[in-house]
Amino acid sequence: MKPLKKHKNIVFFVLLTMLLSACNGKFPGADARKFPDDPKLRVKKNLEEGRGFRLSESFKKSGGVFEFASSNELWRASLDTIDFMPLASVNYSGGIIITDWYASGENSNESIKVSIRFLTNEIRSDSLDIKVFNRKCVKSLIDCKITSSEGVVVTELKKEILKKATIYKKESEEKKKN
Repeated sequence: MKPLKKHKNIVFFVLLTMLLSACNGKFPGADARKFPDDPKLRVKKNLEEGRGFRLSESFKKSGGVFEFASSNELWRASLDTIDFMPLASVNYSGGIIITDWYASGENSNESIKVSIRFLTNEIRSDSLDIKVFNRKCVKSLIDCKITSSEGVVVTELKKEILKKATIYKKESEEKKKN
C-alpha cells in the first residue's frame, strides 16, 4: 500500500513540473523586469493600467460632476434659437441637435435642415459646428436636390446662439451672486 502512495506523489510531482515548464513563463505579468521593485509603484502602475482597485476608494462617497442641459447656456441658447423648427434628433450627451426639414409657408418646394454640434461647453465662436442644408424640390419630394449652405445663414445662426448664451450666462451668474 505504501509504494502506491509513493508513486502517486511522484506522478503528481512529474505532472506538475511538466505543466509548469510547458508554460515557459508565459503567465501574464511573469516578467519581473517590467515591473518596479517598490510595491507602492507596482500598485500605482497596476491601477493606471486598470488591473486593480483599492478598497479604500470603493467606500468613498463622491458625487460626480453632473451638468444638465438646462444648466448649459450654449445648449439652451441653441434650442431657443431654432425653437420654430421641428427637431429630428437631440442628444445632449452626444452634443448634437439635428432639426427635421423645415419649410416656411411661402414656398413649400424649398426647405432647410440644421445640424448643430457642440465642440465645447465654453461660449466661444469655435465651440459650435453648424451645418445648414437646403432642399429644393421641383414637383414632388422624389425629385429634390440637397445642397450644403455656408455663409450668411450659418454666421447669423452662430451669432444669435452665442448672443443668447452670453445673456443666459450673465443671468445665471447674477442668480449665484444673490
